[in-house]
Amino acid sequence: MANKRLNYAYGQAEDLAGPLIVVSVMAAGIYVGYESITRLSNSPEIDYIWVVAVAAIIGFISNEPVDLIRMKIGKEIGSAALVTDGHHGRVDGLTSLAVLFGAVGVWLGFPLADSIVGLVISTVILRIVVETSKSVFSRLLDGVGPEVPDEARNVNLVTGGVWGVAEVQVRSLGHKTLAEVNIAVDPDLLVAAGHDIAEDAHYQLLHNLKYLSNATVHVDSVGLAGEEYHRHGIGNTEHQESHVNEHGEHGHSHDLGG
Repeated sequence: MANKRLNYAYGQAEDLAGPLIVVSVMAAGIYVGYESITRLSNSPEIDYIWVVAVAAIIGFISNEPVDLIRMKIGKEIGSAALVTDGHHGRVDGLTSLAVLFGAVGVWLGFPLADSIVGLVISTVILRIVVETSKSVFSRLLDGVGPEVPDEARNVNLVTGGVWGVAEVQVRSLGHKTLAEVNIAVDPDLLVAAGHDIAEDAHYQLLHNLKYLSNATVHVDSVGLAGEEYHRHGIGNTEHQESHVNEHGEHGHSHDLGG
């Protein structure tokens, strides 16, 4: 739960699990590769090949569907850790396949088949590590897809009463995605009218972009929208006077959280 110290609760605790899973997957890939290289020079004899093959098939069938579902749900809720855990589970399935192909190769008279297949699987695992690492470490830095800010901007640009969108910032927090948007409206509007536009902009964001968990909409007068103007503060008359002839009075600001 949220508290005074952790205002967003433990949302990023999930992101901390991602690197641990990546490390465990990488360790599995290195171990498979090491064992495969070792067996190239000393291929062990495999007894009861049919038992090994059956066990490998059962291992793959029992892992693969569950891991695919886990990855699908992870993508739907925006959980990089759950997606990575799905990849981790698929490593077990790939290992089972390696055992199966290796056993078949040995049965056909190719004793090195087990080691060669193991090296191929090890390469696949390490490639999975590289791909998942990009997502996991991006989430640790609050990263989102490069198309997400543009999607949020386009939604608000077609919202009634919005004359422009000055700034859009989107961040990830665990499996949640949060947006902050600065919109520009008619400077002659009353505060209540600006509030209505902000409510509509907020609704449109969450209705059209299902991956958003919440959005904060900040309202300014057209021509004076964006954090650039707020950083100068009310007391900076020089900055205000440079815009007063062109844009008139500064409009009211309103923050609307979901």
